[in-house]
Amino acid sequence: MSLEDRARAYGIQPDYEGIGGKIHRAPAATLEKLLAAFGEGRLPPLTDEPQLVAPAGALCHVPGGGNSDTDGGKSARFWGIALQLYQLRSPRNWGIGDFADLAWLAGPAGAAGADFLGLNPLHALFLSDPRRCSPFSPSNRRFLNPLYIAVDHVPGFTPDMADPATLARLRATDLVDYPAVAQAKLGALRRIFAQMPARAFDPGDPDPELARHALFEAVSAHMVAQGHGAGWLAWPEEWRDCDGATLRAFAAQAGEEIRFHLWLQHLAGEQLAAARTACEAAGMRIGLYLDFAVGEAADGSGSWGSPIVLPDVRVGAPPDYFNEQGQDWGLAPLSPVAMAAERAAPFRSLIEAATRQAGALRIDHAMGLWQLFLMPEGAGAEDGTYARYPLADMLTALADASRKNRTVIIGEDLGNVPAGFREVMEACRILSYRIFFFERDEDGFIPPEDYPREALVCLSTHDLPTFRGWWRGDDVALRAGFGFISPEAAEEQGAGRVRERADLLKDLVAAGLLDATVVGRIGPEDAPALLTIAVHRHLARAPSRLFAVRLEDLAGELEPVNVPSTVDEYPNWRRKLGPDLDALCDSSLYRDITAGLAAERPKDSE
Repeated sequence: MSLEDRARAYGIQPDYEGIGGKIHRAPAATLEKLLAAFGEGRLPPLTDEPQLVAPAGALCHVPGGGNSDTDGGKSARFWGIALQLYQLRSPRNWGIGDFADLAWLAGPAGAAGADFLGLNPLHALFLSDPRRCSPFSPSNRRFLNPLYIAVDHVPGFTPDMADPATLARLRATDLVDYPAVAQAKLGALRRIFAQMPARAFDPGDPDPELARHALFEAVSAHMVAQGHGAGWLAWPEEWRDCDGATLRAFAAQAGEEIRFHLWLQHLAGEQLAAARTACEAAGMRIGLYLDFAVGEAADGSGSWGSPIVLPDVRVGAPPDYFNEQGQDWGLAPLSPVAMAAERAAPFRSLIEAATRQAGALRIDHAMGLWQLFLMPEGAGAEDGTYARYPLADMLTALADASRKNRTVIIGEDLGNVPAGFREVMEACRILSYRIFFFERDEDGFIPPEDYPREALVCLSTHDLPTFRGWWRGDDVALRAGFGFISPEAAEEQGAGRVRERADLLKDLVAAGLLDATVVGRIGPEDAPALLTIAVHRHLARAPSRLFAVRLEDLAGELEPVNVPSTVDEYPNWRRKLGPDLDALCDSSLYRDITAGLAAERPKDSE
């Protein structure tokens, strides 16, 4: 059997079609390394080649009623606010947005007519190394980040547990100081925990996954104190085996520390549930819209001791418009072979837990249900290739969890989308994720009325510029400045932005949202408020079920929260909003945009 045939037998694609239709062939070394990682010789090949077909009966829940197999809920259209939780400012938080801020925001957002609050992933990160702050590189997708706990809302907290000067300094920074926030929060939480009667929190017999995560956090803190890294791949060999004698001895001595981390997860879960209740009380029909990352860090608790995670393989993306070198996301994939053998049971367990917490769930890089772009150890994105997953089992698990927990599913179908994948999503009632900036054809921007019904639409997202930044072309300058695109590509994209601005103004005039005499006074230097308001109303007219406005655009922000492919070059996942929540919700831009959205998508239109 040839190397290519051996690879296909394990779902590994010897070649793939990239953006623009170009065929890329994977190097022989890549195929050999992936076969070794997938367990060729130890695990049998796939019994059936995965097919890009929607399985019968795999129907997700949709909002607005009408969840029968035939109607699919045809009337209601909803809008909500998308935000990064850490970016919220308030006079009471500890330098990072928290679950109490989220619950507070539900009030004015619901009063304005919003039906959901969309969030960055809230997954557990690395408490012992809070500088690892990317919500899309979690330690474990099953659990929550305790840094979002509102400490002042925890029973047993007293003001003397926090230094007012420290809190004032943490609130005043323009970037979240994660190490200082972690020190302040964990210090106070440990004091509360130490003063609690033992009977105040009884973890009972915790779920094995939760118990392992709590043990991981305790070991991680111990390892960091000893000069090692927070992730298990940086620990001495005897500490890497979560079931070994060293770990059993440690667990026997560290019972209270493990119990502390179980308590943190209990608190985080309670406060997130309280925020969801606040959304319901504010009249939101969907409530919390959470985000589910495509994978986990190779050295986190999710991969620690897991036989189905491949720590020597990384998930990424092939070269594209935004990065001509491709991307290495540094995430460890679940083994496609193991997933196929177990009928996607590990994914079923993960997605069941995620949908229990949310009225809507966004699946990051939804194409990962069908295939992921993988790079073995030592290979870059130019040498990667795709591997197939058991799509039918994955979709069936997703749909079952969606209907059981009445959770709307949105699939991020951006980038290199395989032909036929969006049709499978639609057949399963997974909403497409349509970003205005990308929705163009040879005639200009696609009119909102031509957007699909089964979609969430928005102007931009966390990996893209704010509307003001896009209007100015700041994103093109950043990509060129970091070397992600060539000078020639930067020049081409800059010229394209000139055309895009002209097309947008023409469309807004045609839609009756801007006066032609006003348009002549709008230059490329910045987007005035009236333009920002108009473009949101324009897109909100789409027939699509969901529309999301970014909180950054409601605040009139300029800088992006994240520049993909940067690590230390840009302050990703740290930038706070300029105004605090009170001032933001009282601003004229916030009031005018939300009033426009409520007019375009009234709740009484069902």
